Amino acid sequence: MIERVVLESEGCKLVGRLHLPHGASAVSPLPGVVIGGSWLTVKEQMAARYADRLASEGIIALTFDFRGFGESDGTPRQHESPEKKAQDFVAAARFLAARPEVSGVGALGVCASAGYLVKAIAEHDLPVASLVTIAAWLHDAAIVRAFYGGEEGVAARLAAAERAGADETIPAASATDPRAAMFGPFDYYLSPSRAAIPEWPNEMTTRSWRDWLSFDPIPLGARVHVPSLHVHSHAAATPGGLERMIATMREPTPRVIWRDGDQFAFYDDEATVRAAASDAAAFFRETLVSGGAR
Repeated sequence: MIERVVLESEGCKLVGRLHLPHGASAVSPLPGVVIGGSWLTVKEQMAARYADRLASEGIIALTFDFRGFGESDGTPRQHESPEKKAQDFVAAARFLAARPEVSGVGALGVCASAGYLVKAIAEHDLPVASLVTIAAWLHDAAIVRAFYGGEEGVAARLAAAERAGADETIPAASATDPRAAMFGPFDYYLSPSRAAIPEWPNEMTTRSWRDWLSFDPIPLGARVHVPSLHVHSHAAATPGGLERMIATMREPTPRVIWRDGDQFAFYDDEATVRAAASDAAAFFRETLVSGGAR
């Protein structure tokens, strides 16, 4: 069962979907998990796939649109702000903890949401008892340079951000427009049978470059104080970023599962998603069984 819900984050209304397994009730509460997907995405994309899988394994899952995205309020639209997304995760986790059907709360971040959740735990006391990241996109200045054309490419994007008006947008993904946030033959985002769905406008504010390129969640791993599991692949986008973050983490000792597949396989390849979601479900059942954060 999927229930449409509305919650509030710093005065902004966020719209979400609560994926409820059969039998979930205040009499028989179940673990709950808040889920976020990659940057620039909406709740109907990869987050929904993981929510469906977790619900099928008896875990309540909350997906939602961050402020400025999808059905949620907030301006400017399609602005990528790690700080605001971290705050929205805090609001979503508090909302989930208040539901009578939920016994304890965890968090799952796919791709960029992994970094937002690390920030939320480290800097905003995200009220969760455990964390799972899947194909985590975790970058620092060196990784940013490698992906965005070196010092020259980064400088050009930052200059474009400084020139842009607050509402100016570029494509989120394009095979033809080099201004795009993701420029290349990214079939996942460009195919209507995958993520190019009506709910997703395929846009990013140009000013987002300023917030995105300066974001570095890797050192914040040292301040993650909850049990964590990290499912990744050496063929995915930033395994080196995960390895650097893991090196900063102490207690509790993080767990890592290395699987096969490229970055996009973790978004919608059935076998890859099923395996990663199963890893996550087992970890959440273990770490949230005693009630977790409420």
